[in-house]
Amino acid sequence: MNETDREIKLFFAGDVMTGRGIDQILAHPGRPELRERFIKDARSYVELAVRRHGRFETPVEPSHIWGDGLEILASEAPHASVINLETSITRSDQFWPLKYVHYRMHPDNVGCLLAAPIDVCTLANNHVMDFGRAGLLETLRTLEDAGLIFAGAGRDLEEATRAAVIELDGGSRLFVVACASPTSGVPHSWAAGRQRPGVNLLDDLSPGDADAVLEAIPDDRGDRDLVVVSIHWGSNWGYEVHDKQIDFAHRLVEGGVDIIHGHSSHHIRPLEVYRRKLVIYGCGDLVTDYEGIGGYEDWRGDLGGMYFATFSLPEKKLTDLQVVPTQMRKMKLRRAGADDARWLAQTLARISERFDTGFELRRGDVIGLR
Repeated sequence: MNETDREIKLFFAGDVMTGRGIDQILAHPGRPELRERFIKDARSYVELAVRRHGRFETPVEPSHIWGDGLEILASEAPHASVINLETSITRSDQFWPLKYVHYRMHPDNVGCLLAAPIDVCTLANNHVMDFGRAGLLETLRTLEDAGLIFAGAGRDLEEATRAAVIELDGGSRLFVVACASPTSGVPHSWAAGRQRPGVNLLDDLSPGDADAVLEAIPDDRGDRDLVVVSIHWGSNWGYEVHDKQIDFAHRLVEGGVDIIHGHSSHHIRPLEVYRRKLVIYGCGDLVTDYEGIGGYEDWRGDLGGMYFATFSLPEKKLTDLQVVPTQMRKMKLRRAGADDARWLAQTLARISERFDTGFELRRGDVIGLR
């Protein structure tokens, strides 16, 4: 590697859901009212977690939810970090009608997002407008006031489709374009318009949709800049990846995208290395209040992952990928145990065989490319 060559390491995570039960354990909980079929109070999710793993003192410090994740991030030292922030940050009580699961975090709890080194929060998902357009606007203001960069939602279509730009060491930049598919449960009425707040909502993952995403990449992208398309798509459960998703991801890569950061499913889905670029079809969840909820145990939705992808410059080729298995315990992120990490490595290897992408369990219970 000569003086002009270098490597860039990026961190990706799936859903970070700081509303509902997580909001209730922080210092400034919002109103706990819910309109779910079976649970009507967000504090019930805290009690479910207590029943599963034992009591813990509340309120917690803002850093509590990140737990072992902070040490992992410090050790890996990525150049930039991208998460899908799946909650509305608002005081609003205007529940979106005909929707049964609503997430909101009180704006005064935004410090929990500042407690981790997060560079970009993607917002194109099916919970960011749970409390209407007023709730979305308050979310945007709260993130801006906190100095957090977002992508995928905005006050109008131009802002919702705009790429977030992160300056990296050595003169490189990271561009993040965020979008969502209705297949993940985003209502069509949430789409941003020319004068309407909303999310960057695609239609049907058509070639035209892919071309529209590619058009959002700034024209001044250089040979030392990396491009991420972060997309909320697909169902919550299952390992299948539909042909439309594959074709869409491949078209983006062929158009110059380096990483497809897919999320929505509650567990890890297949990964693919396509033309030396990274396609994550589903990251799984990272920070949630789900730990006390039963059902779907076969999918191991309790296991998440922290993804660290390394790219060479100026070739912009994926040179390494590490997935650190995680679990939530007492509403705190923990490194998964050896048996769970082994199960996740074996599962990821099996479901990714379709894409000729292999994985192995490395020392320290970290999953890596084989």
